[in-house]
Amino acid sequence: MSTTPPREQFLLISALGRNPMELTNVLCRASQENRCAVVSSRLTRHGEFSALVLQISGSWDGLARLESGVSALSKRHGFTANMTRSHAMEIRPQALPYVAYVSAAYRPDILNELCQFFIDHRVELENLTCDTYQAPQTGSTMLNATITVTLPAGTQISWLRDQFLDFADALNLDALIEPWRPQHP
Repeated sequence: MSTTPPREQFLLISALGRNPMELTNVLCRASQENRCAVVSSRLTRHGEFSALVLQISGSWDGLARLESGVSALSKRHGFTANMTRSHAMEIRPQALPYVAYVSAAYRPDILNELCQFFIDHRVELENLTCDTYQAPQTGSTMLNATITVTLPAGTQISWLRDQFLDFADALNLDALIEPWRPQHP
C-alpha cells in the first residue's frame, strides 16, 4: 500500500451566460456537491453576457462526476460551457512577474502588436485585461490594457524595459512596465 498522497487533478470550466450570479452559483454549487473545490475563478461581463472561468481541483472521480453533470446544468440554466483537464502550474522560481500598462487611442491592431512583442522576447502572458471607452473630452475611442507577464530567468530587465518603451513610442502608445506587486485593500 502506497503512502504517497494522490496527485491533485484540475478541471477548467469556461462558461458563458446572461446571468452572472446564477452562472457562478450553479457551477460553484455543482463543484461543492461533487466534493471538489474552486481553486481560482474569473468572471467578467461583456455586453449582455458574462464569461466565467473556474479552475477546480478534486479527486479523479469527483471531477469526472462534475464533468458529466455540467452539460445538463448548462441546458437547464441556459449557459454554454467548455471543459478541459489540467495539471498544476509548473513552479518557476527564477521567473519575474511584471505588469505592463498601456493607454492609447483605439486601433484594432494594438493587442496583437503587444502580444507579438512579448512573444518575440520569450515573455509569458499570465493575465490580460483590456477595455475601450469613449473619452469624455473628445469622444474618441480609447483603449486601456493591463498585461501581467512573467519574464524568463536571466532576462536583462533594464534592456527589456527600454525595448518595450521604444516599441510603445513607435506605436504611439502611452505605456509603462514595472514589477508586479500584490494588491492589498
